[in-house]
Amino acid sequence: TTPRAEERKTVPYHPMTDEQVRLFLTALPAHTGKLATVRDDGRPHVAPIWYDVDDDGALMFNTGERTVKGRNLIRDGRAALCVDDERPPFSFVTIEGTVEIIRDLIEVRRWAARIGGRYMGAERAEEYGERNGVEGELVIRLRPSAVHSAADLAD
Repeated sequence: TTPRAEERKTVPYHPMTDEQVRLFLTALPAHTGKLATVRDDGRPHVAPIWYDVDDDGALMFNTGERTVKGRNLIRDGRAALCVDDERPPFSFVTIEGTVEIIRDLIEVRRWAARIGGRYMGAERAEEYGERNGVEGELVIRLRPSAVHSAADLAD
């Protein structure tokens, strides 16, 4: 038999504070984000990304304007991003929002270097800035409209 609703046990859920969310998103070593966008036929598209957090709390990442995610974001500026820690006791942050697309090559290069340095080390930052700071590359600013989080799910 199935237990009645009041008899069911629930999994403990510990949402993070705003400060804990920021610390989680900026922690090193950096976790990849999983970005969800909407294809032109309505199907979801999910891709791993490297990202960084701007001073105002926006999430910044690079992509090419001809990639699936780039085309999706140009057409429909809605996105969701999940960042999770896959190690016990497991935590995650999911962000929903709209994006601003930045084509200015100075900004594209600056963010490409900053993001590359975050994931690959400061000594390689400029290498990533040069590689990804070229025509056809974009920097995307994801402005959160909703943030969901859980810390220490397995505790």
